[in-house]
Amino acid sequence: MKQKIVMNVQMSCEKCRSKALETAAKVEGVYSVAIQGKEKDQVVVIGDGVDAVRLTNLLRKKLGKADIITLGEAK
Repeated sequence: MKQKIVMNVQMSCEKCRSKALETAAKVEGVYSVAIQGKEKDQVVVIGDGVDAVRLTNLLRKKLGKADIITLGEAK
């Protein structure tokens, strides 16, 4: 089942954004990663069988703050 995870991540600079994208892309099962939001502070991950909790913990370890906003099936 393809799933879509939208997360709010603390990203204040371009280096932080690239680190968030790189970290999310390394997780097993991820097809695509994108930055969105008015302030470019949301990471959208689409993949198959992605462990959202593990992904959140990895982003928290690298960047400080990460919260899951939505988790659902990708269309």
